[in-house]
Amino acid sequence: MNTWVVPGYTESHELGSGASGRVVSAVHGDTGVPVAVKYLSETLRERPGFVHEFRAEARLLGGLESLHVTGFYEYVESPHGAAIVMELVDGVSLRTLLKRQGPLEPEAALVLLKGSLLGLADAHGIGVVHRDYKPENVLVASDGSSKLVDFGIAVDAGTSAGVAGTPSYMAPEQWTGEPASCATDVYAATATFFECLTGHKPYTGENLAELALQHVDAPIPVDEVPEAVRELVRRGLAKEPDERPSQADAFVAELETAALTAYGPDWEERGRARLAALVALLAMLLPSARAPRTTTDTARTILSQKPHLGGARAWLPGRPGMLVSGSAVLLGVLLTYGIHAAPGAAAQRSAQALATTSAHTGAASPGDTAPPTSPSPSDDASPSPTLSPSASASTGTPDPTASTTSAPTSDTTTGATTAPATPTASSPTSPAAAAVKNVAVSALQQTGPSTAAATVDITTDGTGPLTLTVSWFTGNLAGPLGSPDGASQTFERSGATHYTLAVQHTFQNAGCYWAVQATTTPAAASGSSSQQILTRQCELR
Repeated sequence: MNTWVVPGYTESHELGSGASGRVVSAVHGDTGVPVAVKYLSETLRERPGFVHEFRAEARLLGGLESLHVTGFYEYVESPHGAAIVMELVDGVSLRTLLKRQGPLEPEAALVLLKGSLLGLADAHGIGVVHRDYKPENVLVASDGSSKLVDFGIAVDAGTSAGVAGTPSYMAPEQWTGEPASCATDVYAATATFFECLTGHKPYTGENLAELALQHVDAPIPVDEVPEAVRELVRRGLAKEPDERPSQADAFVAELETAALTAYGPDWEERGRARLAALVALLAMLLPSARAPRTTTDTARTILSQKPHLGGARAWLPGRPGMLVSGSAVLLGVLLTYGIHAAPGAAAQRSAQALATTSAHTGAASPGDTAPPTSPSPSDDASPSPTLSPSASASTGTPDPTASTTSAPTSDTTTGATTAPATPTASSPTSPAAAAVKNVAVSALQQTGPSTAAATVDITTDGTGPLTLTVSWFTGNLAGPLGSPDGASQTFERSGATHYTLAVQHTFQNAGCYWAVQATTTPAAASGSSSQQILTRQCELR
């Protein structure tokens, strides 16, 4: 087993594992902030296509700013491993909740559906389709709120990406390989909502071919759910995409209307309280119940306590064909082995990624843990410079009908584990001198009247130390960077060969154009990189 640990972190215990990797709980060394680290499995890491998709997932999460999606902090890649550092949510997966507590009352199910639909809505807002909404990928926090996780097979809306997803929740168009749409996610969310209400999936074919036919042709089992929400289920599970709400936010509006009419103005408050009470019954499965106490000195870094709103924030580790005979066989192979299409352009929709304090080389070997049985993630937080996050670790037991989530979607169920063993640090080794092959700035966007965020990607051919300098400029002409605006930001990195950082800036000077430039020491072979945008406050005629 690969014992590589992301530089700058100390692991405590495993939260979950699967064919595509594992998720562990860890602590950021310089700040003491708890995080979830998702490692790409050693087998998949040796296949370039899966590494490419893992990077794509990180970039996508970096550009997805949402209170309803677990926060992304950092992507780190070295010759020894690849990992995504995420927010650790102190909660359990919906799968665990349903397995241990049974069906939910309508108000609680509506609250849970609304929260994760809002996460889908934020993804749909940037043109991304999740494609794998299911109970394993919804986390329910201790306060009754819910968050969406695992964008491992997400694609741009309209992308023809082949057959991918988890069979029990796949929309008819997913079975036939038609282009993914936001309505595809609405279908999966409704199938999950149905399961919350009834304790079983809407369709339960004995094999993939039968299941496919049911999703494509079988009547919608609306009579099994309370009358007050039957229209929601009928709309959400419509066979044709254009008969469903076209976006998650439109479905949220329909949900709120139905809930208010049926259960009164306090439905959401009661539903959230019920979810919190159910999670409290599973307290021993929460990450906070298993996390070791830390004595890390955090006085050097000011941690923001503001909620994760638009823009970047301080780095506190703290989206009908008949499938029979031969077709069914082929589909079975695809689903069994998780073959799927790469996210493609969705990977380029990043607007933020991470920024941690200086990383140090050295590996730690986590202690043995008991097999995972349920999920987790935790409270918002993040450490130093002026950077930000946006998504976390997911977990849940595999769907009996076989998960077809692709490659790097390894979020699985966290569960009761043995007491975490103290990691043992390996002998430090001198990192190979870093030659920076490329530095690139992307996804520069205005996040507020005077704020902007961008993503910086750095690729090296060694793991030695490097310095990244990010400078901001304002001006009134397209092309030239303009005049410097405020102090430059400097970040030290080592121990990996690929870094993705999310940077943000509050502009002090007026100017129709904003620009950002990234420079490394040693200098990149491609030179520095910059990007410029026209701000919303200026209109050129």
